[in-house]
Amino acid sequence: MFTNRYLLKLLWPLFVEQLLVYAVGLTDSVMVAGVGEAAVSAVSLVDSLMVLVITILIALSTGGAVLVGQFLGQGKEEKANRAADQLVLFAVLLSLVIIVFMYVFRNLLISLIFGDIENDVLTYCNTYYTIVLASIPFMAIYNAGSALFRSVGNSNISMQASILMNVINISGNAVLLYGFHMGIEGVAFPTLVSRAAAAAMMLFLLKNQDRRVHMSRKFVLRPDWSLIRKILKIGVPNGIENSMFQLGKLILLSMISGFGTASITANAVANTASLIAVLPGMAMGYGVVSVISICVGAGDYRQVRFYARKLTKWVYGVMTVTNVLMIIAIPFILNIYGLSRETGEIAAALIFANCAPAVFIWPLSFTLPNVLRAAGDVMFTMVVGVASMWIFRIFFGVFLGEFMGIGVLGVWIAMVVDWVVRSLCFCIRYRSGRWKHEAVA
Repeated sequence: MFTNRYLLKLLWPLFVEQLLVYAVGLTDSVMVAGVGEAAVSAVSLVDSLMVLVITILIALSTGGAVLVGQFLGQGKEEKANRAADQLVLFAVLLSLVIIVFMYVFRNLLISLIFGDIENDVLTYCNTYYTIVLASIPFMAIYNAGSALFRSVGNSNISMQASILMNVINISGNAVLLYGFHMGIEGVAFPTLVSRAAAAAMMLFLLKNQDRRVHMSRKFVLRPDWSLIRKILKIGVPNGIENSMFQLGKLILLSMISGFGTASITANAVANTASLIAVLPGMAMGYGVVSVISICVGAGDYRQVRFYARKLTKWVYGVMTVTNVLMIIAIPFILNIYGLSRETGEIAAALIFANCAPAVFIWPLSFTLPNVLRAAGDVMFTMVVGVASMWIFRIFFGVFLGEFMGIGVLGVWIAMVVDWVVRSLCFCIRYRSGRWKHEAVA
């Protein structure tokens, strides 16, 4: 059903796109390092909360992409276009609800999630939070558009939008930080503007009626709840799983905040480095959803298994390369951030603790469940993901980090244990064949 050329054309722009999307946060944290470690910590803390929100939006978009892919597999292109309208509409409405909630309860959320942080970090957090939060509706449109273009194998569009985001963000950071010496506001405003530009680009391209999947010529403002329910059937369990995953990370981050600025900063640097190391796997996961959903829509489970095996092997290959390179690059990474000796030693240990086991475990823990999700087996992945997260990552992380006195390293060890448990559960489920469901459409 798909040639190697098609798969490569789909996958490599996804990697570039994801690298560039997360490079916005990376650029902010690196370029704001000149303001001080407190500013780096603040950007990391707020970005961790923003990742939770973006995760919910990505889950919703994934639900839309699965539905559109299954419609395309069935040859129902008109329904696929109607689903595109509803995905963008609902994503915007949901983002507006989220942004109002987060503005109203800003002080409560910051104190509840980040705990007792130092005053200078808290001041920077408030400033960065207030500005960047306004970008949520734009990220909703961007993620919805990216998912829709991936569903037809066109990942070049989202890559180009990511390039636009980074050009605006980096140049804006440079002008405001080094030209106007604006401090943390100098990285916040360019982030907002860059995401708005990417969203505008997505809307413009989705309005092209010649594309295989597109939005209606006029904006659709009336919800079609029959289609929205189908999107949510995939998106809600996926959103619960991913949001609980990010919420758990925030809970652990709150505990890490109590270990001091050195641990917060080291955790921030290690998070950025480890994220880059697993980005190829994350990007290919989106490609897996696109390919598998079309196969499921066509009712061809032989090809589902074929491409599941093939793409998982590809993920193993690229994950080996990126994680080995990341381990080798640890001294260079620490030098970029200009960390103190104590902070650098902690960050180096965390990066190694992530990258070494990721080569062997990560693909089964995160790529394989995308096969199950694309087939509609979202409840199982949700239950396993949430249960493993709370039992093995959070409780075990608190036990190792707080009670055993291992500190932030204990949290990362618990993360690897979580990966192992997830991998075992998903492998057993896949081999059982009980994940095979009829197309959602």
